[in-house]
Amino acid sequence: MEDLKTASSDHIESYELSNSKNPNKDVDAELQAFATDFAQHDPEWHAYKTKHLLKKIDLHLLPWIVLMYLTNFLDRTALAQARLGTLEKDLGLKGTEFNTITSILFIGYILLQLPSNLLLTKVKPSLYLCSVMAIWGAAEAPFFSGCIFLMSSWYRADELAHRIAILYTGVAMANMFGGLIAAGVLSDLNPAHGIAGWRWLFIIEGASTSGIAMIAVFFMPDYPATTRWLKTEEQHYAQWRLAQDVAGEQDDRNAITWKQALKMAFSDWRLYLFMLMHHSNLLAQSFTYFFPTIVNSLGYGKIETLFLTVPVWFATLLATLLVSYHSSKIRERSFHIATCMLVGAIGNILVVTTHGTGPRMFAMYLMPIGILPPFQMILAWITSSFPRPLGKRAVVVATCGMFGNSAGIYGSYMYPPSDGPQYVPAGIGLAVVCCFCATMAIVIRFILGRENIKLERLEQEQGRSIGFRYIL
Repeated sequence: MEDLKTASSDHIESYELSNSKNPNKDVDAELQAFATDFAQHDPEWHAYKTKHLLKKIDLHLLPWIVLMYLTNFLDRTALAQARLGTLEKDLGLKGTEFNTITSILFIGYILLQLPSNLLLTKVKPSLYLCSVMAIWGAAEAPFFSGCIFLMSSWYRADELAHRIAILYTGVAMANMFGGLIAAGVLSDLNPAHGIAGWRWLFIIEGASTSGIAMIAVFFMPDYPATTRWLKTEEQHYAQWRLAQDVAGEQDDRNAITWKQALKMAFSDWRLYLFMLMHHSNLLAQSFTYFFPTIVNSLGYGKIETLFLTVPVWFATLLATLLVSYHSSKIRERSFHIATCMLVGAIGNILVVTTHGTGPRMFAMYLMPIGILPPFQMILAWITSSFPRPLGKRAVVVATCGMFGNSAGIYGSYMYPPSDGPQYVPAGIGLAVVCCFCATMAIVIRFILGRENIKLERLEQEQGRSIGFRYIL
């Protein structure tokens, strides 16, 4: 019996904490009154209400975070594109010094994501995320994990993966448009007014980022309970439907202290499995920071190379949306992740074992098409597997982000100039990493499947419905 209790202890503990430390009983009473009314309606009413609510949420939230993340990745990919200009020559970079510059970004990611997400549970996301956007260089780490955390406070588990995929299309669009922008800037603005083309690239993209942040702060929503463009009934319905997704537990920002959140997160052994899977996926993505250089190994000119990356990222964008939509529709994560990662492994193997332009270009399509779509499914899987309380979820998302992004520190050295043009060690290494990520997805599926069986047995033992089940 004790092992059965363990299976649902996460949700029971979360429920008790969220109901024992609520400072606003009047709000609870009002929400309970609405909840009683909502529970009396039939499925058709809820389907209509949910559809209408999701349209409003999507319209107010998604465009801004996608635009902000697009500019985020435009700034990050500018370094890889600037390398095709005179950056290394102008700065006197030699050997692996460019790789070192690339890896510096991830140090901030590792150090700041956890305290940032804990802070985000106490402040307005609209103000906080837009502020860090305006000063990317010093405060980029909180942004993406903060966006995932914010989205998990608006969408149910079966709705989240596809929305994260829409957010992550910002990566594909940034690489796609970034290639076009870089091609134009490096060819037409080098050296306009005595400034090198790669410097213009940073100036243009950096200025546009700060401008968008100043506008977005007035339109970004915070949480369902505090959003003004929702009516009172819609605010309560948005909270109620999320609570139904996790056996009736409310998403209360004041349910636990940050010390309790840390203890609950790090004592949950499932966290470490997701950390390994997320880390391996981000390590497999190391090629993205050198993708223009990899494509340049086909023998085309530097400007032609930037244009060649555009259709690759457009295909990746379509694949990301298609895979995530199907994953959300059938509420399945593990097989989608594993299959995609194996496609990425095949791409890495082909790119180092073939020499013809056609086969190598085909392999360069398989690499991002296989490796990038699992990213948002992994994040959605993480948030749905640690739903309550909100503080614990914030720690889990940040911790996975910290450990995952640590892959960028040593992944940045996987493509040294001395290994070109085939980059055989990197190709073999990333193929192995892809297979490891696929394996971890299947292992987690098996473990969570056993937890679901325990939850079903617990319901039978206690004669009550828990309601919650892990997505596999």
